[in-house]
Amino acid sequence: MDAAASFRCASAGPDHLWRYLTEHDPMYEGKKKLKISGRELASVPAQVFGLDQLQILEMSPERESCLRYRMELLPREIGHLRNLTCLYLDSNNLKKIPAEIGTLSHLERLTLSNNSLSSLPPEMGALQRLHSLHLANNSLTEVPAPLCQLRSLTFLDVSDNKIGTIPSSIRQLEKLETLLLLFNSLESLPEDVCLLRNLHTLWLGNNHLQSLPARFGELVNLDWGYNYCSCNFEGNPLENPPPEVCSRGPEEIRDYFLSFHRTQRDWTAGVNSFEVTEVDLLRANQLHKQNVFQMEKSD
Repeated sequence: MDAAASFRCASAGPDHLWRYLTEHDPMYEGKKKLKISGRELASVPAQVFGLDQLQILEMSPERESCLRYRMELLPREIGHLRNLTCLYLDSNNLKKIPAEIGTLSHLERLTLSNNSLSSLPPEMGALQRLHSLHLANNSLTEVPAPLCQLRSLTFLDVSDNKIGTIPSSIRQLEKLETLLLLFNSLESLPEDVCLLRNLHTLWLGNNHLQSLPARFGELVNLDWGYNYCSCNFEGNPLENPPPEVCSRGPEEIRDYFLSFHRTQRDWTAGVNSFEVTEVDLLRANQLHKQNVFQMEKSD
């Protein structure tokens, strides 16, 4: 069904609580875009899933129109829209994403922020063209494993969740430029984060971090000098390195850890030296006792 036929069906139908809106959007010039709007919708209109040439689909409630409709389930028929490049589903009440999302092989941008998601389907790992993923303000307790398979990802926002750990497989997101992790429950970061050399923005504020990985200073593209928002640590009980070091940028962090490891190395060498001296003293003492014993016998 083409868009024109769908619009005629919509205007002729008995339910006037929803409508299609086509927009002239400079951001998506030349692409087929559809925006769904309505009041108290019971479900997504079935006609939407017949628009198989659709490239941009927006199903996010408009705050300014005070819409009360919130999707709790994304229909499996979303898989029929194989030409989608952008899908906007934020600010609904989604609790689950169907496996069919993995068939949208052309998808480049997916917004799922402000929902009630606690997991994502494994099939999402097939979205190899996806470069922008928004998952802020959900109920995630970990970074879902499929996310670390999205090798084209340049932007990932998982802030304002309940994430306690970052998997080592995060290293696979080699193209990642922006990673937003603020307002979670992180107590540590894996060294693997330091392999994301293309990172320009890393937000870590309001977690439970007491230390940073020793190689954190190698993330040289986190440039405080040109962009004070490049990285943030506020709201963490940081001790190693302390906040005043972190605030001066990656070079200072790198120098701090170099100095720290040098001090540790010197201390270890000193301890080893002390242990050798103790051993020597014990041996010398034993020899001395033996000599004294021999002298006493000869007398």
